[in-house]
Amino acid sequence: MSIVVENLTKTYGQQNAVNDISFQVNTGEILGFLGPNGAGKTTTMKIITCFMAPTKGDVRVNNFSIHDNPEEIKKKIGYLPENNPLYYDMNVIDYLEFVGELQGISKAKIQDKIVEMIHVCGLNIEKHKKIGELSKGYRQRVGLAQAMINDPEILILDEPTTGLDPNQIIEIRKLIRHLGKEKTVILSTHILPEVEATCDRILIINEGKIVADGTPETLRKQAQGNEMLRVQFADYGSRDSVISLLQSLDTVLMVDPVLNEDGTFLIQSREGKSSRRSIFQLCVQKNWVMTEMTPIETKLEDIFRELTTN
Repeated sequence: MSIVVENLTKTYGQQNAVNDISFQVNTGEILGFLGPNGAGKTTTMKIITCFMAPTKGDVRVNNFSIHDNPEEIKKKIGYLPENNPLYYDMNVIDYLEFVGELQGISKAKIQDKIVEMIHVCGLNIEKHKKIGELSKGYRQRVGLAQAMINDPEILILDEPTTGLDPNQIIEIRKLIRHLGKEKTVILSTHILPEVEATCDRILIINEGKIVADGTPETLRKQAQGNEMLRVQFADYGSRDSVISLLQSLDTVLMVDPVLNEDGTFLIQSREGKSSRRSIFQLCVQKNWVMTEMTPIETKLEDIFRELTTN
């Protein structure tokens, strides 16, 4: 089930929390929705889930508009908000039954759905406890269970792994990847390695505007620019002579020695060229021993910082 966001704007007074953004998410796609605090992520997700009305623009979920068919859209969406709203005085089973009834699950099916969610979200040990007695991580699991109990076609998850330990995070990542094979998933998080491990595509928003949209690999290539290599030599003679010979290669733009690492250099290639073959040939010619040649990739953290820092 696709989501189409068209020219979406949300204004508070003189401030545009969301400023004329458009994008599409397709069935079977997991979209990582990134941005610094106050960038407009949560506002956008609240509009998509019909929790909040936009100032301008529209969101269409399988041709249902948030303006004309909000109730139809709500039936198709499972939503885990940033501030996980739970009834702390209810135990886990009673709460999931309550949520299931609100979602219109029939009495004949609701117990099976509760058992499924308790298993999927790892709640079996805690299922008889009151929610207020649970750790933050288990409360987050209950929030995930309520978002998925009606088997929605779309999942919108705002910081879904907040408060989880590393083992729980791995399990939730696996679950989201599994769900993403059949559902449309929008995942917001500040944990950038989680995005790379989970998402098919990344959308970065800053000050209410989209500043990047693509796969992690595509964004890295766009940001990377000229090829950068980390190269280490043994039995190479003097450092100055190595730098001079490397800079004489027509593919090499710049050579910098790495401080405190004897024989290690950072080599930047000229635009559109690769220096790997010519460096290797130079080593053969000069009888240098090369112990390392590693391409340096731009990290997602660097891309995020560059796009969201004024």
